[in-house]
Formats: sequence, structure tokens, C-alpha cells
Amino acid sequence: MAIESLTKPEATFEAAAARVAPPAKRHEGHHGPDGEVRSRSAEVFTVSGRGESIGFAMETVLGTDERKRVPDTDLNPWRKICALRIRGPGGTGAIGTGWFIGPRTVVTAGHCVFSQTFFGGWADAVEVVPGLNRLQNRSLVRPFGSTVSRRMSVLDRWAKSDDREPDFDIGCIHLDEPLGEKTGWFGFASLPPDELVAFMVNISGYPSDLGGGDEQHFAKNRILHVSERRVFYDVDTHGGQSGAPVWIHEEEGRPPLVVAVHAYGIGATPTALGIVANSAPRIVPEIYDIFEGWLDRDTQPTTAVG
Repeated sequence: MAIESLTKPEATFEAAAARVAPPAKRHEGHHGPDGEVRSRSAEVFTVSGRGESIGFAMETVLGTDERKRVPDTDLNPWRKICALRIRGPGGTGAIGTGWFIGPRTVVTAGHCVFSQTFFGGWADAVEVVPGLNRLQNRSLVRPFGSTVSRRMSVLDRWAKSDDREPDFDIGCIHLDEPLGEKTGWFGFASLPPDELVAFMVNISGYPSDLGGGDEQHFAKNRILHVSERRVFYDVDTHGGQSGAPVWIHEEEGRPPLVVAVHAYGIGATPTALGIVANSAPRIVPEIYDIFEGWLDRDTQPTTAVG
């Protein structure tokens, strides 16, 4: 069954059907105004290539928490990652994480913008804050400002699944303001499962348990299992990090390449796999094409409604 993008009805553009794509495709990212300069913490924290096999040994937030706070969120690649402040139709609030794939296009987990459980359907609005940080004096810093959007999309299989199909938990926030021009954006790729196995992966986002969603935290480890539509890893995460980019560096010095969208803790890992792992829907070829469709629509002029 083909997967399509489903757009929030209030939006001013049409949903587009996914196209069949080759097994592997790459979309280049953009470093931002200062070119290839990366932060010192990126040099220290992030990992590249494949790791040595260690079986199924785990360290998660249930044991030793290996997440590290990112201090320089105004630099690459952290500034491409956004704190999300989500408001439901009834005034309910939630937090999440998103990341730029273009100047006006932010990818996140589907349940951050459409959830029968949290919102009874579509979220009402999302504030997108790239590189949000908290200083030692407890004041909040928005180094690139922020913007509020009511234009959202999700995979149709997610919206029609009543929040029960984790393989399709991917969404998008469409911005009126090209905020990504200040930060740059991630490259992303659809890679075959055999290319992903045993890769070291990086995840950074805005958890609720560390900093209350106001501080970005990072963790890394290896991929443990790759299924047809998801990737499973022993990387520490917590609520609020849903929607975070799961990226690899194919070799030392290569730019980050996002291969999945973090969405789940250990509760969504099938027991039949025999592992304890967090997981993310993969960017498979048809999802890659939907991402490009979202980018294409966000290059078109927007029209005010009402």
C-alpha cells in the first residue's frame, strides 16, 4: 500500500502522493551562514562510522544515563535542531523536538503534530525554537528567534492508524518564515538496511527530564537492529526528544546524514527481537520522496487564510 502525506485541513496547499524511489538516495544538507565550522562539543560528542559488534548489551536511561548537555546550541549541528512548544485545540501543552531539512521545513515525529491520544487529532499550533538554550542565570536564549506555525503534515498511515503504527510516526511543520536560512539544515538519506547495520548513531533533542525541555541533550551509540521500516538502537532518550534527528557520519569528517526520526522508547520494541532498545521510523525511499515533496511545497509562496 502506497504511503501519502496528509496535510492539516487549515493549510493552504494540497497533499501529494509518494513516488517510488530507488533503494538509496541522499539529499544534501546546508551548513548555514558560517560554512563548515562546527562546535567544539560536536567534535567531542559525535561519532562516525560503524562500531565493533558487542552483542545486545544495553545502557539506557533505565540504567546509566549517558546523555550530555549541549552548551553551544548556536553552532553546527545543534542549531539545526529545534525545541517545539506544542499547543492542542483545547489549550493542552506538550513539548517535542524537530530539525530542519530546508529553510521552511521542520521534520518531527507524527505524534508531535497529530495525535488522537494527546490532541484528539491535529495540534492547533507549534512554536519552533532553533537552538533553544538556558544560561547559568536560568534565563532562556533563543539565538535565532522563533516562529509559530499552524501548517502541518503527517504520513497518512499515521493519521489513519489511531496512533498504533509506530513505523509511520513521522510529521512535518511548515514555516511561513525561512528560519532555516539562519541555521542551515540537515542532509537526509534513504539507505538499505544492510548499510545501516552496526552504524554508530547520534541523537540530540529536548527532553523533559533534563532541563524541562529548555536544554538540548545528546547521546550516541550503535544500531542494534534494522527492520523494514524502523531502526533500533541503545541510545539514551526521554520524553520530549520525540522527533529528534537520528544521524550518522559515514566517515570521519563527513557531514551529518539523518537516516531516521526518533519517536519511541523501549515500550515500542517488539519482544520477538530479544533486545532492549529505543527506536525510530526509517527514512525509506517512499518517505524520502515525501520529504522532497514537503520541501517543494515549502518553496511556494504562502497565502493568508481568513
